[in-house]
Amino acid sequence: MIRLAILGSTGSIGESALEVVRRHPDRFRVTALSANRRIAALAAQVREFSPAVAVIADDGVGGVPDSGGATHWARGRSALVELAGRDDVDVVVNALVGAAGLGPTLLALETGKRLALANKESLVAGGSLVLAAARRGGGELIPVDSEHSAILQCMRGSGARDVARLILTASGGPFRGWSREELWDVQPSQALRHPTWDMGSKITIDSATLANKALEVIEGHFLFGIEYERIEAVVHPQSIVHSFVEFVDGSLLAQVGDPNMELPILYALTYPGRAEDGALRTFDPVASSPLTFEKVDHGAFPLYGLGTGAGARGGLAPAAFNAANEVAVEAFLGEKIRFPEMAEVVARALETAPATEPGGVKEVFEADREARRVAREVSEQLQREGSSRKG
Repeated sequence: MIRLAILGSTGSIGESALEVVRRHPDRFRVTALSANRRIAALAAQVREFSPAVAVIADDGVGGVPDSGGATHWARGRSALVELAGRDDVDVVVNALVGAAGLGPTLLALETGKRLALANKESLVAGGSLVLAAARRGGGELIPVDSEHSAILQCMRGSGARDVARLILTASGGPFRGWSREELWDVQPSQALRHPTWDMGSKITIDSATLANKALEVIEGHFLFGIEYERIEAVVHPQSIVHSFVEFVDGSLLAQVGDPNMELPILYALTYPGRAEDGALRTFDPVASSPLTFEKVDHGAFPLYGLGTGAGARGGLAPAAFNAANEVAVEAFLGEKIRFPEMAEVVARALETAPATEPGGVKEVFEADREARRVAREVSEQLQREGSSRKG
């Protein structure tokens, strides 16, 4: 029986993980759950799965719900991080959103856990620290992103020296084919309508801007030890091919399947084995055809280039990119800035990012805070300029 801590259990990835558990009660037991604000949903999960502990990460949310049972309730960010190091947990599913996932990521790896990582921001912001934590504690880092799960499956038995290129696929989001001029009038409600994936609001906006693909390029660099110049992305609107791996002998492997996050979650939990799951064996190659691929439009979606450039620059630049992008997305969703202005917010924040490698978590969070400060200032400036134009 594999004992799970699911951090961010009320989000789209967390709920998908629990759906996997429902279908495999003989394999998995939920020991710990956490949520930030969706407390009623968390209480319902506690009633169903009876974990030993449940954590409400946001200190500003009201009292602990009455969910019955023997579950211990805790509150706050420190309690959230502590879930990742519990002795009664074998696998930590980190489905948190944002840089807040870095602490649990590090503790899970330092205490020798398997980390099923869906929180790409923690690896982006502190990639070198994450790898060092895994080396120190003997933890195992398994990606949950469909693209990196695909690469992991294609690279079984091969190392970085065998790889010529990693090719990540991007859906293109709801605005594929739009010009930069057309994007000025985009509303948040339009950006939240993803054509193929059902995800949370932050990652859905990141998919619309292609910032998400930049984050995945940085992740791929750390996960697989591949240089940035050997990682690229193509737009694949059908979201059927999840990634390609091209090997030095010219062979090309791809992992193919319907856009369903339960499959990479299940693979991360059972790796290197596989669990039989009839619910996921639904792929129809004829119905899924034709499959098409396009180049990334850097002019319309500059956040992709800003993010990959930050990755190649290294040091604390990826942490600054991630933090500034979070602020930009929040400002766009709040209708304070327009869709193309998210890239301007991030570009201005990156100008101040330190080039030094982080010596510890403190430096990562300092770079994060400074990038957020600059990004908020730029967002407020753009909002004032927009208001004056309207007036």
